[in-house]
Amino acid sequence: MDFETRIYPRIGGFGRYNRIVAFFSWIPNFAVALNLFCDIFFTLIPESYHCKPDPSLLPSGFLLSNLSTQEYLNFTIPWVKGSGLSHCELYEYPTNFTNFTETLPKEVVHCTRGWEYTHEVGLQSNYVTEWDLVCGNYWKIPVQHICFMTGWILGYVLLGTACDWLGRRQGFLLSVALSGLLGVAVCLSNSPTVFLLLRLSQGAVLAGVFLSSYIARLELCDPSHRLMIAMIGGFFAVSAELLLPGLALLCRDWPVLQAVATLPLLFLLSYWCCSSLFPESPRWLLATGQILQARKSVQSFSTRNGVCLNEEIYPAETVLSEMDVAYSEDSPPRYHHVLELRHTRVIWRNCLILGFTLFIGTGIQYCFTRNLHAFSARFYFGYFLRVGTGAAACVLLCMSVDRMGRRGVLLLSAIVTGLSSLLLLALTQYLRGGLVLVLSLIGLLSSQALAMLSVFFASEVMPTVVRGGSLGLILAAGCVGMAASSLMELQNNAGYFLHHVVFASFAVLSVLCVMLLPESKRKPLPDSLKDGEGQRRPPLFLSRAERDDLPLLRSRPRPSEYNPDSYSRLVAATKKMLAKDTVPYKIGLPPQPPLLASNGSAHGLLGSQGLHEEDSS
Repeated sequence: MDFETRIYPRIGGFGRYNRIVAFFSWIPNFAVALNLFCDIFFTLIPESYHCKPDPSLLPSGFLLSNLSTQEYLNFTIPWVKGSGLSHCELYEYPTNFTNFTETLPKEVVHCTRGWEYTHEVGLQSNYVTEWDLVCGNYWKIPVQHICFMTGWILGYVLLGTACDWLGRRQGFLLSVALSGLLGVAVCLSNSPTVFLLLRLSQGAVLAGVFLSSYIARLELCDPSHRLMIAMIGGFFAVSAELLLPGLALLCRDWPVLQAVATLPLLFLLSYWCCSSLFPESPRWLLATGQILQARKSVQSFSTRNGVCLNEEIYPAETVLSEMDVAYSEDSPPRYHHVLELRHTRVIWRNCLILGFTLFIGTGIQYCFTRNLHAFSARFYFGYFLRVGTGAAACVLLCMSVDRMGRRGVLLLSAIVTGLSSLLLLALTQYLRGGLVLVLSLIGLLSSQALAMLSVFFASEVMPTVVRGGSLGLILAAGCVGMAASSLMELQNNAGYFLHHVVFASFAVLSVLCVMLLPESKRKPLPDSLKDGEGQRRPPLFLSRAERDDLPLLRSRPRPSEYNPDSYSRLVAATKKMLAKDTVPYKIGLPPQPPLLASNGSAHGLLGSQGLHEEDSS
């Protein structure tokens, strides 16, 4: 039974209640983005820092009162040309040296008493300054990034499958409860190892919060509203990024910022008590064969949307009658898992292509943002430019995707991303700084649009029965691209050029792969694996009128004398009439004489009938 055309319009479509549920499904995007991008401020290295002076390394007869603060620092810390005071070294003098008129002999040693930091942006204390993760311990910062992304990868794969087995609501509540608990535990971290492990675990459950809310929101929309509702969720994430620098300045310490970021997750626990704010998806219930729960969900949506409640026969009752005919109540639920994709051809191909484009869109952003840092060393310059291009990408997708189609805009984004990357590779040394900045912004904008549209496109072409697991695999591929930048930082950007060349080549290759995708514009969401396999690639150009339509295109059914709507209404009306105690009217019939006489013979009746005929004659 087709949910998109047979059930959804009769329970109110994208009515008032669906819009309310969509609004409450945007709040998890804000909470997840706040916790995700907190990692930038947790691991931000101060712009200026140096070793703490160690008096034990100075001569015993040296008087500190004769020097100013800056002269004292110059006396104890080496000066590095072009970067100021050394970050990781100190001067060591002989302890018994007394002749200060001559040049003092000195050696260079590593820091012995920790570091002093100059805080200009962000937090006053964070993961770096709390445990002095600089110089020899710098490698722990990119490792923390990689572990955090590893947690997201595991969460997308495992909790995405849980959404297909437990449901969208149960997967969401489980992820929210665990993320709130782990968020509080991160505030109490007492070592970098504990912090790393807790952030890894929290990243896994945050992935479940985002994935379950994204899928549930999509399955409550009709084709005309799907894009807009998804992009508004993106604006909620952008607003969290814009708010984060102000929160960092107000909180000052990383445990306080972590506690503030955890508060929206604790607010989401209210969805547990009020099921109407985040209901179970009726599409998923029907696709998995949970008929009793699907009937209750359909009735709830129809009532809350106010669909013809004053009429004696209203569309929701018609839908329930059709469901009774189409499904048996004793049929067991049919759950699917993502491993079944290996038996498919079209779904598996779409999953690979969209995972590949998302991997490129997230991984190549590091190449463009690095040029922004080279143009200006200020932290807020690169941060707000990146957030601004993300908001601009959302706006461009809202304006173009419904007009040009998903596949066309995805193809255009891949082409612009590849060209921008290739031009920067070939012409950076010949271009002025302003042109490099413009090309980097264009490439960053197109790569962010490529990543956003890949996720949205994947959610539309993946079947409902495996949408959680398959979309989780695609999002996990995107996290691998994000972790690639941390691998470059782990090697002190030694492989940056190769990283840029590889992702530029992948962007060019993705142009050919995008052409193999189907078009989901104005198409119903596939519910079963059969529906997902039935999607076909539309022609690249408009086909001739005399050619047969592809299965992806809409075809007009032949007119039929049988109308299931009229039949279901008749069944519902009959049930109501039979259930009533009194009949509103009776049909009066004229009295008829008995066929048999009172003595049991028919001769008297026949004789009397003959006499009447003689009299009349």
